[in-house]
Amino acid sequence: MAEPEEKDALDALEIEAKEFNKDAEIDRILHAFRLDAYAVLDLQPGCPPSDIKARYRQRSLLIHPDKTSNPSAPDAFDRLKKAQTTLMDEALRTTLDEAIADARTVLMRERKLGRDSEEVKGAEFKKAWREKTKLVLVDNEARRRRQMKAQMQEEGRTKRAEDEELEKRKRKRDWDGKWEASREDRVGSWRDFVGGKGKGGTENGAEEGKSREAKVVEKVPGKKKKKLKMLG
Repeated sequence: MAEPEEKDALDALEIEAKEFNKDAEIDRILHAFRLDAYAVLDLQPGCPPSDIKARYRQRSLLIHPDKTSNPSAPDAFDRLKKAQTTLMDEALRTTLDEAIADARTVLMRERKLGRDSEEVKGAEFKKAWREKTKLVLVDNEARRRRQMKAQMQEEGRTKRAEDEELEKRKRKRDWDGKWEASREDRVGSWRDFVGGKGKGGTENGAEEGKSREAKVVEKVPGKKKKKLKMLG
């Protein structure tokens, strides 16, 4: 039976070893290519979902922020969780698998290798395949971001057009409201105008009547002087 001092030393060594393993795993995750979920979880492409679940459970318990004092543990844990989510999503995993397959095809074409070539089965080819996968994933991510940016710009233009149309409709509603609100004033003004014109017409008619009467009086003949006939 181990002495108390020896047992304490063994326990301390065990704790230290566990902490070392935690730190090593955290460091590995942080240095893994984050766009490759398989690399983050340290899995081979094409593995079954059961392997993904088991690996995530094992590594997440190892590096959980509540179980280690390593300040990088939260970042590593988040990356591990994101990788697991990606591989458990059928659409996202299919996209990743296609990128990995494209990288293999490109590498084989560059090296002029056939499917049955021995070189394809070697460790060097697998390492080169991993590196080519990184390039393909980076290119795909850059393309995705460009498409997203173009989509956001298009959505921005559409939103501005919609806002301008809404503003145009609002101005029209305001104008229609003001026009309707001033209807009584316009009608009243028109009535006043028409009424004033009628009175003016009556006064003018009276003046014209007096003028005609004066002209008639001037034309009424008075007593005509008799002309004397010449004798002789």
